[in-house]
Amino acid sequence: MSDTTAHPFSTATGTDVRVRFCPSPTGTPHVGLVRTAMFNWAYARHTGGTMIFRIEDTDAARDSEESFLQLVDAMRWLKLDWDEGVDIGGPQAPYRQSERYDIYRGVIEQLKASGHIYESFVTGEEIEARNRDHGRDPKMGYDNFERDLSEEQKAAYRAEGRSPALRLRVPDTELSFDDLVRGEITFPAGSFSDFVVVRPNGHPLYPFVNPVDDALMGVTHVLRGEDLLSSTPRQIALYHALIDIGVTTFVPRFGHLPYVMGDKNKKLSKRDAEANLFLHRDRGFIPEGLLNYLALLGWSLTHDRDVFSIDEFTAAFDVVNVNPNPARFDLKKAESINGDHIRQLDAADFAARLVPYLVTAGVLSDSPSVADLALLAQGAPLIQERIALLGEAPAMLGFLFVTGSDLILEADAIASLPQNAADILGASRTALDSIPSAEWNTDRVHGLLAETLIEGLGLKPRVAFGPLRVALSGRKISPPLFESMEILGQAETLNRLDRALAVVTAA
Repeated sequence: MSDTTAHPFSTATGTDVRVRFCPSPTGTPHVGLVRTAMFNWAYARHTGGTMIFRIEDTDAARDSEESFLQLVDAMRWLKLDWDEGVDIGGPQAPYRQSERYDIYRGVIEQLKASGHIYESFVTGEEIEARNRDHGRDPKMGYDNFERDLSEEQKAAYRAEGRSPALRLRVPDTELSFDDLVRGEITFPAGSFSDFVVVRPNGHPLYPFVNPVDDALMGVTHVLRGEDLLSSTPRQIALYHALIDIGVTTFVPRFGHLPYVMGDKNKKLSKRDAEANLFLHRDRGFIPEGLLNYLALLGWSLTHDRDVFSIDEFTAAFDVVNVNPNPARFDLKKAESINGDHIRQLDAADFAARLVPYLVTAGVLSDSPSVADLALLAQGAPLIQERIALLGEAPAMLGFLFVTGSDLILEADAIASLPQNAADILGASRTALDSIPSAEWNTDRVHGLLAETLIEGLGLKPRVAFGPLRVALSGRKISPPLFESMEILGQAETLNRLDRALAVVTAA
């Protein structure tokens, strides 16, 4: 094999930077996977380089079209756009590995002809037996003994009905690389043996197709999860071979991103609810909030600022500033940051983003009327400062979209009412009935109720207004009370007070 001088690492900067996001379509997108996509995207946007979105779907037993569509949906929802790849094409199309087998076969033939890969007929049982016979641990693995099989030996194996796998002849030297996140890493000579790149059935494996695609697509920086660090020397070894046969001229720079941890400092698993991207979307995370939080899992803008825009993130992001230590997914902090981004939304944008959640909850129809959308425009600002997730909106705003007779007075809300609730509701009803309809507004209602209940009856605000909140919304917690009364209007407000008074009196 050639020395490392003949196998240089990429020196690409600026617009020459090319990164890729290449997930396997298995299961629902994981937040750790999304963070990998985001860091690649941010690095491309920061440098002015190119983002490639490629799908690694060579495992027919595990890959699914549903998962592929979910990956595309996730990227679209998060607005992590790409310059080349699935759905949009590019100079190295196709961008799904299952459609690139002819390309792989061509590279395999080149590597066979150059001696970089060779035929291997041995079985796993024979490898263990050979190790045992040589006084080694049976599980030590393959010892490269087939590198120089004669044509006669190969023919004898074939006569037994065996089909060969293909193994890469790895360098008999140490392999070092400067990890963009972790610094210099060296794998001593003999750290790993010649490994299988093509199965006996002719199917190329991930350790082969992944670097081949990166090489053909000119990927200069490979930013990926820490769990793939152990495979890096094998990929570098294959890159040396690909350089030797002229497929590429350089080895990409590698950067291994830290694990995302869950509870009890365990790696966040696909089985953990917090890992499910779409569960967070269903609960009401917005892309701006979720991406902001995921950016903090291994990176920070400044030591004293956790909330920032996507533009600020991309302007400042550099992979060399990623912290190699594992980062814990803190759902409460994620929700808090999401709430901060919700409050930064334009009022009309906020109201529009609530519609799918209100439709799903049955508060609005699939095709909301003009009147319902106008009512939403009035009600949405009342909760924008109070919610952390869009999914909280149906419970908070649902009372505005039903008549008083259909309003459900929740049992825990009724149980929370003070003993004098009937007196409070009655006095409030009498006072509010005296307001001329033309003067029905937040300030007038607030002033009169404060005068009636706090000054007149000597009640504390919490005691005075709690029964009114339950009467109007059916819940203990609701949007601002007096603004809600203005939106409901005088007649509806009085009707709801009458109904609640009847319920309390009958109890």
